[in-house]
Parts: sequence; C-alpha cells; structure tokens
Amino acid sequence: MTELAAAHRTLTRWLLAAQWRSHRGRALVAIATIALGVGLGYAVQLINSAAFNEFSAAARSLSGDADLQVRSATPLFDESLYPRLATREGVALASPVLEIDVSVPEQNAPLKVLGIDVFKARRIAPDLTGVPSAQAPFDVVADDALFLSTAAQQWLDARIGGTVSLQNGTSPVRLRVAGGIARARAGQRIAVMDIAAAQWRFGMLGRLSRVDLQLARGVDRERFRQALQNELGSRFVVSETRDIESRTDRLSRAYRINMNVLALVALFTGAFLVFSTQASAVVRRRAQFAMLRVLGMTRALLLRQIMLEGALLGVAGALLGLVLGYAVAALALRYFGSDLGGGYFPGVQPRVGFEPVASVVFLALGIGVALFGTLVPALEAARARPAPALKAGSEEAALAPLATPWPALACLATGAALTQAPPVFDAPIAGYVAVALLLVGGIALMPRLTAVVFRAASRRHATRKRSAVITLALARLANAPGQASIAMGGVLSSFTLIVAMGIMVASFRISVEDWLVHLLSADLYVRVAASGDTGGLRPDQQAQLAAVDGVKHAAFTRTSRLTLDPARPAVALLAREIDAADPGANLQLTGAALPPTAWRAGETPVWASEAMVDLYGYRIGERLRLPLGGADRTFVVAGIWRDYVRQTGALQMRIADYRLLTHDTTATDAAITLGAGASASRVTAAMHALPFGAALEFSQPGDIRARTLTIFDRSFAVTYLLEAVAIVIGLFGVAATFSVQTLARSREFGMLRHVGVTRRQILALLAAEGGLLTALGIAMGCVLGFAISLILVFVVNPQSFHWSMSLHVPWTLIAGIGCVMLVSSCATAVMAGRRAVSVDAVRAVREDW
Repeated sequence: MTELAAAHRTLTRWLLAAQWRSHRGRALVAIATIALGVGLGYAVQLINSAAFNEFSAAARSLSGDADLQVRSATPLFDESLYPRLATREGVALASPVLEIDVSVPEQNAPLKVLGIDVFKARRIAPDLTGVPSAQAPFDVVADDALFLSTAAQQWLDARIGGTVSLQNGTSPVRLRVAGGIARARAGQRIAVMDIAAAQWRFGMLGRLSRVDLQLARGVDRERFRQALQNELGSRFVVSETRDIESRTDRLSRAYRINMNVLALVALFTGAFLVFSTQASAVVRRRAQFAMLRVLGMTRALLLRQIMLEGALLGVAGALLGLVLGYAVAALALRYFGSDLGGGYFPGVQPRVGFEPVASVVFLALGIGVALFGTLVPALEAARARPAPALKAGSEEAALAPLATPWPALACLATGAALTQAPPVFDAPIAGYVAVALLLVGGIALMPRLTAVVFRAASRRHATRKRSAVITLALARLANAPGQASIAMGGVLSSFTLIVAMGIMVASFRISVEDWLVHLLSADLYVRVAASGDTGGLRPDQQAQLAAVDGVKHAAFTRTSRLTLDPARPAVALLAREIDAADPGANLQLTGAALPPTAWRAGETPVWASEAMVDLYGYRIGERLRLPLGGADRTFVVAGIWRDYVRQTGALQMRIADYRLLTHDTTATDAAITLGAGASASRVTAAMHALPFGAALEFSQPGDIRARTLTIFDRSFAVTYLLEAVAIVIGLFGVAATFSVQTLARSREFGMLRHVGVTRRQILALLAAEGGLLTALGIAMGCVLGFAISLILVFVVNPQSFHWSMSLHVPWTLIAGIGCVMLVSSCATAVMAGRRAVSVDAVRAVREDW
C-alpha cells in the first residue's frame, strides 16, 4: 500500500512538471491574473482597515476612560446641566468639555480645539491634558494659553512660546502656544486649552459640547444610561464611548464595502480566465487522461490530479497577490493618503500592518477562484469514458454539458429576484450577489447562444457564397461552440464589467453635474472659513454684504448639526431661503412637495434628503418632533430632495423659521445674485475691503463645479484602474485560450495546408474567428453589462449611499473600448496561431485521425 502511494505521488509530480514545462506561459498568465485580483483586493482592505482603525482610535482618545457621554442633539447646550450630572447618584466624576472646530486663516481645514477642566480631565483623559513648561505650571488655566499636538504644531508651523492666529467667525483670536499635549495619535491635529478661556475667546460663555461621566464602582452602566436618557429626554443623547466607533463605522462602511467589492472584480474576472485556460488544457489533454485511465488511474486520482494543478496556480497567485497588495498598500498610505479619495478619514496617518484574518481570507479567495475555475473541466475529464476520449475529434463532445441552458437561466432568474431584496446591515449584499449571478448566468449561457448565432450566420453566409475564410470561420464556430465559448469567457466577463462600471460612473457623474447646475444658481458664493459652530456673519455684517454695490440679492444660509441617533453620525441642518410655494426652485426634489395648505397650525416645514428616508424612515407629510432651540418642536416633512454630499442625512428649513425657533441670527454662507452689468471680480474686491473681508472665502459656480468633479474623479480613480485591469485580463484570456486551442488544432491546420490553404489564409481564418467571437462577446457584454448597470445604479448605490441618480450611457467610451478589444483580440489570435501554422504540414497530419 505504501509503495502504491509512493507511485501515485511520483506520477503526480511527473504530470505537474510536464504540464509546467509544456505550458509555462499559460500558467504564468493565470498566476499573474489571480495575483492581480488578490493584490488589489488585499491592498484596498489593508488601506481601509488601517485608516478606519487609526481614525477610530483617534476619536476614542478624545473621550479617554469615560463610561458615558452626555451630548445635546444640537452642537452646544447650556452648562447648567453640568452640576446636575456631577451631583447625580452613581456618578464618580463628571468632566465638562467644549469641543469646537476653529477656522485657521489660510488653511482649508479647521483645527479641533478642546476646552477642558484640567483638574477633571486629568482623571478621565490624562493623555489629552496640556504639558506646560516647568517655569509656567499655571499655563494650563491661563486665558491665552493653547497646547498643540505634534501634528498640529507642524501643520500650523508653530513653536512653543510663539503665537497662533485662529478665527472666531469673522473675528481673529491670537493665542500663545504654551506647550504640547501629553499624548496624541500620529497625524491627529488637536489643541487643548482651559474650558473657561475657550468659552470666552470663542464667544461661547455658558455653553458646553458634552459632559464625560465616570461611574462609581458597581453601577450598572446600561441601566444608568437608560435611566438618564429617559430623564433628559430627546433633547440630549447619552451614549457610550463605543458609539464613537459605531458612528465611524457607519460613516465609511458603504465606501469601504464598495471599494473591496470593486477590487474583487479583478479576482472574479480572473476566475473565468482560470476556467477558460484550465478547460482548454483539459480538453487538449483529453487523450492523455484517457490513456492514464486505461493504464489504471482511477477517476478519483485523475480528479485530484487536475484539481491539484488548479490549486497550485491559486496558491502561487494568492501568495504573490498578498505580497503585491501589502506593497501597494504601503506605498498608497505613504504617498497618496488613507482614504482612496473618499475623504472619510481626515487627520490620521495610519501605517499598514499585517492582518492575519484578512490575509487568510484573500489567500482562500485566490485558491478558491482557481479551484472554481478548475472544477467543471476536472469533473468532465474524470467522468469521460476512456475509449471515446482516445479518439481524435472528441474535444467538442467533452464540452457538450456546458451547453445546458437551465443552470444559466436559474442564475439569471435568481439574480433578478435578488434585486428586490432590502439591504443587510446598511449594505447591498443581495445586490452584489445579484450582479455575480447575472454575470455567471450570462457566461454559462454563451455555449448555447454561440451555437445558435453562428449556425444561423453560417447558413445565411452559405447562400451568398462569399469569402472562403469567413465560411470556414463560421463553420468552425458553429460546430465547436463549447471551445468558442471558453475563448470568449474572459472577453465577456471583462467587457461586461467595463460596461456596467462605465455606465454607473457616467450616470453618477452626469447626475452630480446636473445637481450642481440646479444647486448653484447664484453668481457668487461667500462663506466664513470653515469654523464649525464657533460663529458666523452677524446681522450687521450680513447687511453690509447685501449693501455692496453690484449686489442685487444676498441669500444667507446657516449650517448646523442635529444628533438623532447616538450610533449614527450627526444629521446636517441647513437653514436657507426656500420658497414654500415653489421649493423646487432651490432644491432638486425627487417627487411632489407638500403644499403649504397641507400644513397644520404651529407646524414648521422641513425638507429631508433621500438619506433621511432610508436611515430614519421619513416620508412626505409625516409629522415629527425634533430637538431645536432648547425644546422639542413639531415639524412636517414637506418634501424629499437629492443630496450628493451628505450620505448620513440632511434637513433643510426656511432660515426665518430657524431664527424664530433658535434665536440664532448668524449666517455661515451667502449666495450673491449680481445686478445687471456688475462683475463678480469687482464685487469680490469690494467685499474683501469690508472690515471683516479677510475672514471670507469667495467662489464662483464654475470653480465649485470644477473642484467637486475633481474630487469625484479622484474618488473613482480605483474604479478607472479596475476597468483597465479588466481589459488586460480579458485580453490575457483571449491570448491564453487561443494559444492552447491553436496548438491543439495543428492537425486541422496541416490538413488545410494539404488541400491548398495558404499560411496567410489560415492566419486570416484565425483573425476572423477571433473577431467574430469577440464581436459576439462584446455584444453580449453590452446587454449583460447594461443589465448589471441597472442594478448598480438603482439598487447598489441607493442602498449604499442613500441617493438616487438618473441613467446615462457613455456610448463613445463603450464603443472605443469595444473597438480596442476587437482589434486586440484579432491580433492576439493571429500571434497565437503563428506557432501552429509554422509546423510542417506533413508532420502535423501524420497522427491517426
């Protein structure tokens, strides 16, 4: 028994070595394809994971060892709540915090400033306390002292002992850099100062952002949290520190999942390349396997042998892909940042690290796709009867089971049904499965479709008696649809995904452009530099802007935030001029709006973004209570509008209603409509000359559109890269499959040479076969890609990002890529056939037919 096992192992090694020596190029192509797919997916996973973990750790560090946090639904609340919390039974320590984003002159991002009670914070968050010099220990409570993290010092080019200039609304605030911070995460730009000084310097006397609570020993945290939440009501949110990570996860989850899925597109396409190459190799070696069966090799051993060949390709490709992915992730984090264009993880400097679980998953994926691509050919080879398989010309019979349409139709039907399934954990899992099933079903249907199309074309061409080359090509494709479909698998899968992603990206981009045109209806936009809730334009300053010569009308906006769910990011609240009778003039509504006559007395209208429908269940005409202005107010949802900026949700209301409810008369933005003959440059110069003009930022609609679309293109850079990868993989598939098939057809070409067909005509025959086959693949790819794009546009994107878009097809791009693939496939087929044509005609046909 031991000798038999040793013999089997020896035979296995011989067969593997022979296969490697005979078809080294094909094996290298398959390995490279798997490595590319695994590498891209692994790199995206490492980048997103490193950024998410670092960002979450940085956010958690702001809370220290607090058990609970009490926040208002609005950004700030009255500090009179603090004594109640500090003296509440079960609270061991309460630490008040004022957390504000402060504008920095000549910088495009705010600085996060934490106002803390140093004596309380030292016990809850010791890492975030300032470190004064030994000569000035009382700087921690000085009214002009600011402590900066290392990253903030570098960003502001500030040194200890120097000064920095910040901005409260339109007023400058100069503070002294008194030292650093005990400990901060790499890249975390934060500043710490005494809470009373922060309240005074930034005009927030008596206001807090949150209170961190440390509970006494033995207190049930969850029970305490629920009791406190019931006592405080909906105007406050009592959350645990773990909710910070939940908010971060929800904020970026859809983006991370979509990036991972897009990265796996290359791996998924590679599975079909492995299938096509392995199927061609198994068909070509059909007589060899039959001989091994005759000599005593069992079906189980033959199946294991073929699966082992595929597994080795998968192992080599997956291991190479892991190395490639790690290197790409390290380079991307070092030179291009951590968000891949998404912008979800600002202010962090993550480093790539080895992730055992992710590595095992992607290793398994690489091996799995190779085994998946090998399974069907291996089963056919093991089931084949030796006697018929030994005869030449039985290759197509081996592929006959592929022509069965029912599995393909079942995949297509199941995929269509899954498009109606709801999201799972805010992710369109069913949508992705539907895309995969449609792709698998479409490719599995190709043998039957190929036979039908080319038989019809062959009959029609035969009646016209035209080119002999075309006649031979059509006859070959019509009578060997299985082998033809294998060659087309890589082209079809890659072109389908190119069409689907191309339509999705074009639809999104054009929808964003249309949205910007609708949104940016003014001539000039003015804003106070990004400063969170530290202030804005006062009424007198608003009046000065509106009175500038050349200004016809100035529409002011106040932007704020509302926290409706502690586990979700805050919802944006925009107060602006909205005509209740015609809200569509200012908002891109997705349907009919509720007319003012439908509002009840005492109700205030709000217009909700599409994300509010998905995340909070808002509907037109729904009455709801929102915490605003220190009390719960009654609102009615008067309409749903499209928002491509805030996927976590946004509400808009009339600025007059906002000021009435909150008594906040400041503004953060202004949309300026110019009078006849007035120029934007002259008005901008006049506004710059105002006493507070240095604190303003000016933009014209064209500049905003250009910046937005630049960010859009950067966000989809990975998608464009994957489209290029899909093209390369498709061409690899054509090259590998045609190489195998043309070598296997040497005897056929030799017979043609004997009957007078020239080498040039045989090469033309191969080019015609490649062109016809690729043309059918492109046509089918267009149909299948369009169907998948409908899922991406109307299922995946709305479930992922909670916005809708209109459908747009980039015909020019698709036609251009189709032509490139068509020409490349013909050239590839010709190059692959040169070797087979070069074989001596007599030697090619000397075997027994």
